[in-house]
Amino acid sequence: MAASELYTKYARVWIPDPEEVWKSAELLKDYKPGDKVLQLRLEEGKDLEYCLDPKTKELPPLRNPDILVGENDLTALSYLHEPAVLHNLKVRFIDSKLIYTYCGIVLVAINPYEQLPIYGEDIINAYSGQNMGDMDPHIFAVAEEAYKQMARDERNQSIIVSGESGAGKTVSAKYAMRYFATVSGSASEANVEEKVLASNPIMESIGNAKTTRNDNSSRFGKYIEIGFDKRYRIIGANMRTYLLEKSRVVFQAEEERNYHIFYQLCASAALPEFKTLRLGNANYFHYTKQGGSPVIDGVNDAKEMVNTRQACTLLGISDSYQMGIFRILAGILHLGNVEFASRDSDSCTIPPKHEPLSIFCDLMGVEYEEMAHWLCHRKLATATETYIKPISKLHAINARDALAKHIYANLFNWIVDHVNKALHATVKQHSFIGVLDIYGFETFEINSFEQFCINYANEKLQQQFNMHVFKLEQEEYMKEQIPWTLIDFYDNQPCINLIEAKMGILDLLDEECKMPKGSDDTWAQKLYNTHLNKCALFEKPRLSNKAFIIKHFADKVEYQCEGFLEKNKDTVYEEQIKVLKSSKFKLLPELFQDEEKVLSPTSATPSGRVPLSRMAVKPAKARPGQASKEHKKTVGHQFRNSLHLLMETLNATTPHYVRCIKPNDFKFPFTFDEKRAVQQLRACGVLETIRISAAGFPSRWTYQEFFSRYRVLMKQRDVLSDRKQTCKNVLEKLILDKDKYQFGKTKIFFRAGQVAYLEKIRADKLRAACIRIQKTIRGWLMRKKYVRMRKAAITIQRYVRGYQARCYAKFLRRTRAAITIQKFQRMYVVRKRYQCMRAATIALQALLRGYMARNKYQMMLREHKSIIIQKHVRGWLARVHYRRTLKAIVYLQCCYRRMMAKRELKKLKIEARSVERYKKLHIGLENKIMQLQRKIDEQNKEYKSLLEKLSNLEITYSTETEKLRSDVERLRMSEEEAKNATNRVLSLQEEIAKLRRELHQTQSEKKTIEEWADKYKHETEQLVSELKEQNTLLKTEKEELNRRIHDQAREITETMEKKLVEETKQLELDLNDERLRYQNLLNEFSRLEERYDDLKDEMNLMVNIPKPGHKRTDSTHSSNESEYTFSSEITEAEDLPVRMEQEPSEKKASLDMSLFLKLQKRVTELEQEKQSLQDELDRKEEQALRAKAKEEERPPIRGAELEYESLKRQELESENKKLKNELNELQKALTETRSPEVTAPGAPAYRVLLDQLTSVSEELEVRKEEVLILRSQLVSQKEAIQPKNTMTDSTILLEDVQKMKDKGEIAQAYIGLKETNRLLESQLQSQKKSHENELESLRGEIQSLKEENNRQQQLLAQNLQLPPEARIEASLQHEITRLTNENLDLMEQLEKQDKTVRKLKKQLKVFAKKIGELEVGQMENISPGQIIDEPIRPVNIPRKEKDFQGMLEYKKEDEQKLVKNLILELKPRGVAVNLIPGLPAYILFMCVRHADYLNDDQKVRSLLTSTINGIKKVLKKRGDDFETVSFWLSNTCRFLHCLKQYSGEEGFMKHNTPRQNEHCLTNFDLAEYRQVLSDLAIQIYQQLVRVLENILQPMIVSGMLEHETIQGVSGVKPTGLRKRTSSIADEGTYTLDSIIRQLNSFHSVMCQHGMDPELIKQVVKQMFYIIGAVTLNNLLLRKDMCSWSKGMQIRYNVSQLEEWLRDKNLMNSGAKETLEPLIQAAQLLQVKKKTDEDAEAICSMCNALTTAQIVKVLNLYTPVNEFEERVLVSFIRTIQMRLRDRKDSPQLLMDAKHIFPVTFPFNPSSLALETIQIPASLGLGFISRV
Repeated sequence: MAASELYTKYARVWIPDPEEVWKSAELLKDYKPGDKVLQLRLEEGKDLEYCLDPKTKELPPLRNPDILVGENDLTALSYLHEPAVLHNLKVRFIDSKLIYTYCGIVLVAINPYEQLPIYGEDIINAYSGQNMGDMDPHIFAVAEEAYKQMARDERNQSIIVSGESGAGKTVSAKYAMRYFATVSGSASEANVEEKVLASNPIMESIGNAKTTRNDNSSRFGKYIEIGFDKRYRIIGANMRTYLLEKSRVVFQAEEERNYHIFYQLCASAALPEFKTLRLGNANYFHYTKQGGSPVIDGVNDAKEMVNTRQACTLLGISDSYQMGIFRILAGILHLGNVEFASRDSDSCTIPPKHEPLSIFCDLMGVEYEEMAHWLCHRKLATATETYIKPISKLHAINARDALAKHIYANLFNWIVDHVNKALHATVKQHSFIGVLDIYGFETFEINSFEQFCINYANEKLQQQFNMHVFKLEQEEYMKEQIPWTLIDFYDNQPCINLIEAKMGILDLLDEECKMPKGSDDTWAQKLYNTHLNKCALFEKPRLSNKAFIIKHFADKVEYQCEGFLEKNKDTVYEEQIKVLKSSKFKLLPELFQDEEKVLSPTSATPSGRVPLSRMAVKPAKARPGQASKEHKKTVGHQFRNSLHLLMETLNATTPHYVRCIKPNDFKFPFTFDEKRAVQQLRACGVLETIRISAAGFPSRWTYQEFFSRYRVLMKQRDVLSDRKQTCKNVLEKLILDKDKYQFGKTKIFFRAGQVAYLEKIRADKLRAACIRIQKTIRGWLMRKKYVRMRKAAITIQRYVRGYQARCYAKFLRRTRAAITIQKFQRMYVVRKRYQCMRAATIALQALLRGYMARNKYQMMLREHKSIIIQKHVRGWLARVHYRRTLKAIVYLQCCYRRMMAKRELKKLKIEARSVERYKKLHIGLENKIMQLQRKIDEQNKEYKSLLEKLSNLEITYSTETEKLRSDVERLRMSEEEAKNATNRVLSLQEEIAKLRRELHQTQSEKKTIEEWADKYKHETEQLVSELKEQNTLLKTEKEELNRRIHDQAREITETMEKKLVEETKQLELDLNDERLRYQNLLNEFSRLEERYDDLKDEMNLMVNIPKPGHKRTDSTHSSNESEYTFSSEITEAEDLPVRMEQEPSEKKASLDMSLFLKLQKRVTELEQEKQSLQDELDRKEEQALRAKAKEEERPPIRGAELEYESLKRQELESENKKLKNELNELQKALTETRSPEVTAPGAPAYRVLLDQLTSVSEELEVRKEEVLILRSQLVSQKEAIQPKNTMTDSTILLEDVQKMKDKGEIAQAYIGLKETNRLLESQLQSQKKSHENELESLRGEIQSLKEENNRQQQLLAQNLQLPPEARIEASLQHEITRLTNENLDLMEQLEKQDKTVRKLKKQLKVFAKKIGELEVGQMENISPGQIIDEPIRPVNIPRKEKDFQGMLEYKKEDEQKLVKNLILELKPRGVAVNLIPGLPAYILFMCVRHADYLNDDQKVRSLLTSTINGIKKVLKKRGDDFETVSFWLSNTCRFLHCLKQYSGEEGFMKHNTPRQNEHCLTNFDLAEYRQVLSDLAIQIYQQLVRVLENILQPMIVSGMLEHETIQGVSGVKPTGLRKRTSSIADEGTYTLDSIIRQLNSFHSVMCQHGMDPELIKQVVKQMFYIIGAVTLNNLLLRKDMCSWSKGMQIRYNVSQLEEWLRDKNLMNSGAKETLEPLIQAAQLLQVKKKTDEDAEAICSMCNALTTAQIVKVLNLYTPVNEFEERVLVSFIRTIQMRLRDRKDSPQLLMDAKHIFPVTFPFNPSSLALETIQIPASLGLGFISRV
């Protein structure tokens, strides 16, 4: 194809980038030949011009279509080149979190630096047995492919794991070994697979260390051969090691550590056993502190030490050897702390009593002086004499380090030897799978001898890899008959020759090591002289003369010559070794024993390990002979030999390649560094594989897949019946260059890029079709829209116009009405305004006139009043003026008089001065005189006034005297009256005063009362108002409370209902768990039983002369089993799994001691479980008894039942103890000797077993008879006690006698039975009277119990008043008294019951004997001829049909014949089709009925046991046939239902007819056998599930996932070199129709066999669960199945299954719910996955899926077409954030092996037993109807 056709506009290409290595860009215009520049646009939107190389004119690589990105196989990419590979790995790693990717035959594993849940046992089981291309890439897929090819091709396999440090090589190898250990298992009980896995922690501790790139870097290479036997089970393993990095023992770079074991020792130094090692912190020792990083984050060295020691113990390294190893390691640490002091430049010394050296010598058991001497000296030997020469300090330090490295290397080899011895196979190895964990290509800033050897090994491995890839390509082309053209691929043989050929680098290095004065410089010069300019792969650096460059297949590497010679020689002084060999510590010399042995270069040690690190020890004297030469082999020579041996091994096996990639150097989880990844891809050969594939025809399609994918590119006339010819015709038209493709036999081969071209044409065709469809649909939609809009517009216009017209008419009417209204309104307004104005005018006039009149009146009034005022004012003014004038005159007079007085005074003063002494003597006299004068004047005035008054008084007196005289007379007369009245007045006054006081008091009281009344009234009113308010509030509160109570009641009811539902669900879950656990125990029991039978058969084959007398029959075995399996009766709850007792181990004692011990352990567990369940049952029974005792009026009857149950339980417990003792005796007898003779007949153990079997069987018969008789007597007693009609029992006996009469027709027997009946009737009458008396006594006892209850309550009340100590003591005393009384009462009742039982036993024996004699007489009197002739008589025919009792009689000796014909040799197909369902079950039950009728317990037991054993045998023989298993499951359930229906228990007789109730069992209670049959039914059901699972398993994935039910929806994507199962239905593939046909077959078979409908529902539910689980698990592990179209296919397939359920009326079986996880996964594939709303919808929708499953599906989602979009990483993060609080299982896969617990609901049969006819085809002529 021309480049111009591919490099068109919008085509995407990759361009180089210094940061991201490759960047994606898009062409902005078409490329034309001759263009020097490409116009590109980067993804971030930046435009640039890409200049093409003018010389090569090479175009940038094209980018693959998006649908091919993220493929499982890199070879499926259309464009195979470096950027495509890098981008595909990045998308899978970052976006999809997928760490594994195929690259042709190589598995590329990227280290996630995070623990992923993809290595569990469920994942191992999912990959087991699968084809490599069918599942997503995984290390388990590679391991499975190797395991499968080993078994299929009978050829040994190898898994080569490579990669640089930190890439995850060791982990990948570890998981591969874990896969083999899990899948294959071991061939013996020695757990070899555990030992293989246990070797990992040991080798990691002594061979792994922390580096700057990896915390657990393997510093050695190893090849582990895992051996398998002929059945491909692990039998052993062997390990080879390569090139241990010894220099790490003495030196570590910055941020690195020494080997883990040293730090584990230092972390455990405080342990008591390590005290003698005198260890300390790792920073104390020179050999552990140089890196400065003694601790690894997240690693506990002390805990790792415990794991290491446990692994050593598991591999058989004893504690003493372990302590020896730790002692040597501690000695190495102390040796590193030895210091030297220089004496001069050529000599040194060790300080005296140097502590580290002293500790080293003590630990190693050597002399201090010798070791100190030889650490500072060396011995030189010449031809004649020997010299001891001191060495310098530098040489001494180097010698010390060399010694430490030598000791550690030998210890490493010793440990590897012992590990190999522990893993050595004890049987012959048939084949093996080797796991090679070896270092990848390394290049550092400074590369030395170690990197040289590592890269040399990788060159060899790469050559082998290239040849293998080339060979596979050639085989594929030859197989498809394609012309083979030689593909040019890189051959690195020249590089290998440069290293290992004659005069190669290794050869020159060994030669230089032999030179006395050889050095690194001289060796470098030899290299330059030999290879420079002669070999294109060898170069010399420009600026160095001590280095050289080799062009390896991965990259150029510059090696520094310094240290090459020393590391190659690996010299240690022999004198130091001799000192160590002379050690008293026995382990140390053992390390150096192998050095004296001579081994050839290709030979192996006895343990199979190749000696890779043998050291050359410098001898004191040259040793002649070959031994000396072999002893001096250099490290390079040893490594070359071991590498050749490894290559021979790998070439003899089929290799499988795992390339580990380190995504970044910082150990960040899921971080991808493109630069580092590209370097490793180039180094590990992945890109070389891509190049080889791209050079040929990398894309391969089958014709059918090509036709399905590119059918859209074909026209109808191009499609022929021959698919191959159709594809040829189409390809010739599409791709003109025929060199771009080739037609093979089954496939079409395409060159690189052609698939992308076809995808482009297909996408263009689909896009054009989409555009045409969109155009048509959009035109149709627009036309529809236009017509709809036009019609709507017309309608709107019509309505609008009508509306407008109506509005206009309404407007006109309103206008006219408005004018009229306006006219009248305006008139009214004018008139109102006129009237208002007129009235206002009149009012104004009246007001104005009144105002004027009032003003005039007021003015006149004011004038009058002003005149009056003026008059008075003027008079007042005149008087004021007069008074003022008078006052002035008086004032003037006073002034004048004062002046005159002053003058007089002055004169008097002058006169007074002359009489001063007189004045002094009479001071104050003048004043007194003046005062007296004034007083006299005043008295005179008063006297005159008094005289005037007196004269006036005399005049008045005279007048008054006359009046008084007359009055006196009158008064004298009234005086008398007054005196009398005075007394009365006084009394009245007193009374008035009193009354006044009372009135006052009354008034105050009244006032108080009124105040109180007012206050009370106010308070009352206030209170009333408050009460009213409170009443209102209370009413509201009441209403609120009522509402709350109602709400709370509703809420409580809802809560209780929810809680009840939840508790019910929880109880159902607990019940299901209990059922599941019980049924798993049954499954385990059946498995052990089968194992026991197999071992017994093997033993019988080994024993040549078996003794018939010592054989056990199956009936005995099964009888004992059924007798002791369960300890209590089962009532209605028989559907539930009940506890199971351990059956007698003596009867199943295995001859294999390991199995015997396992069974013994199982016995103990089951006994404990039985005890716990027994206690729980006892508690439940006690609760039920207490509840029932309150309702019933006859507690002694219930007490008798409890007494019977306790007696039965005690009896069974004693039997159990006896069986335990016998089991212990058997165990002792078997463990005394382990020889084969122990189990032979006649051996002591065999005799013990036989004796115990005999005694147990006898004891069993006796106990069985007693228990059955006792039970029957108790049942009859219970029936007699209950209130019945007097003739009830006699009626029953009459019916029995009547049966016998009808059956025999003997008159004498009838008369005898009537007499017996009368006798029994009289006896029953007397018994009834006695029972009535007992009833009265029982009622008295009830009364006494009531009194006792009252007394107990009184005592309880008294006790409650006591202090706690006294209360406890009193309650204990009372309880002791009560229990004592009850025990005495029970003992009395027991004695009475024993007497009654003995009496009834005697009576029953008498009756049974009489009835037996009568039956014998009847049978003797009837001749065979009469029996044959009776049906001929017409009178007897209807009576015979009517009186048939539904029983079948057979002879004891015909029992085996019955089992053989009815069970062992019965053909289910014929019975199911021609006869009624469940016929064998009915026949067997009718036989049991007859044995019960005869009261023959031995016959019942024998028949039931033979039946159970027969069913087990036929299922063991034909257990893989679904019809057989279904048939016997149906019949076992029907037999179980018959035993329940006719058991006589009321719970099972509700649906019986009266005739069926007459057929109930009369003598035996077979509840224990019902439980045995229930267990057998459970085992058959589990076997049925396994059978249908094996049938469905191959169909599910193909039919549900791979087959295209809807043709054309799923697009087929191109596959890589890994073969993938085609989704196109071929002739041999299964489809959904195949599954539905199989389901129809299962359902029809079960229906024909008459299986219970509920049981069919459970089987269907289990089938659908298997379909859903297997489909979902496969979906979660297959990226190619997670697409939108596949989700549609799954939903369609599920809908078909649901339709099948509806057709069969099984929708309520719960089967649909089991498909819910699958349905939700399909919906998840189809829903939108973009926005937060989508995330919320997904979280609410996928409630049946776990978080891990949802995230896994989203990560795996892959578009099949360009129109689908990928799920963004941010969306997946959103989903995870929303689901982080969901608590669900972290398990990724569903448990497809899970079996739901099964129940067998009681299903009574309406079929009458007497109507059943036995066909002659069954061969049961020996049984007769009764």
